[in-house]
Amino acid sequence: MLRIHFTPQDLARVRVASAPDPLWEIACSLHRLQTSRGRWAYADWYRETRTTLAGTQLGAAVRRLLVPVLPRARYLPDFLTPIEAADGLDRGLATIVDTPPDRVAHEIQTLDRIAGAPDWAPRLVERGAREDLAGLLRAYHEAVITPHENRILATVAAERALRGRDALAAGVDGLLAGLSPAIRWHPPVLHVDYVEDRDLHLAGRGLRLVPSYFCWQSPVSMADDTLQPLLVYPVHGLRAPAPERPPDVSLAALLGRTRAAALRSLAVGATTSELAGVLGVSVPAASRHTTVLRDAGLVFSHRHHNTVLHTLTPLGAALLRPPMSPR
Repeated sequence: MLRIHFTPQDLARVRVASAPDPLWEIACSLHRLQTSRGRWAYADWYRETRTTLAGTQLGAAVRRLLVPVLPRARYLPDFLTPIEAADGLDRGLATIVDTPPDRVAHEIQTLDRIAGAPDWAPRLVERGAREDLAGLLRAYHEAVITPHENRILATVAAERALRGRDALAAGVDGLLAGLSPAIRWHPPVLHVDYVEDRDLHLAGRGLRLVPSYFCWQSPVSMADDTLQPLLVYPVHGLRAPAPERPPDVSLAALLGRTRAAALRSLAVGATTSELAGVLGVSVPAASRHTTVLRDAGLVFSHRHHNTVLHTLTPLGAALLRPPMSPR
């Protein structure tokens, strides 16, 4: 059990990540390859990834280098998931390369003590070895994460919409209470099902919540309590189908003014009844419109309690962007 202790200042500093964290998605996706738990929820990704990696140099490097330093264990080296990755993969990888060697040595020793580190891991104190590792992390991301990026983005966007509605309806209490079945909010302590028993005192630093597509059931936090606190938590209940460009017949169904208005309204998320009010139509009529939009790959719908919340997929959002002016 992880117990996260909040002060009043911390409650004002709770933030939800605005986008998937690429290095946490790498780490959690590697964990999906190391266990059959939850594999049904990632079946298509797992099949494609196995096909992509099988018999390749990248696949061999993943097994020999990435899995041993990012094991599915109760400890992961924190320097491999720096907070700077919130600004993108490039920034995160640059931070890994720039990690002070003494910190790398300490965390590799901790990995060896708790989970076992590969024989080559101590060489990561050398900048060149970290550059090579960063290159491998990038290659893995491009091969098995990037092809599914639209799906991941849609899932996290839907999660943010839900958490935003919870916060608007019931404040931070509502946000923290609705994160995951593995997380329970008993003010002022957030109780998290965890791989070890520990207490994390935020002490005014706040908490960054990181929804993750590849995190399954068990949330993850940084091992070093002196680092900026964060909690990576699963959003598997929101897993969206990969949005694809809709066929011509679906596009034709979207040409009406009412559905165009519906698409614009869903840019900030809405329930079926809220959409009906905005459009001035009945709830069943609004439901039919969202069904067409969803079938066209433009809208993602998630049942939340006794309502259905609709948000845009990346393709739906792209249709609302103004066209680029010709040069």
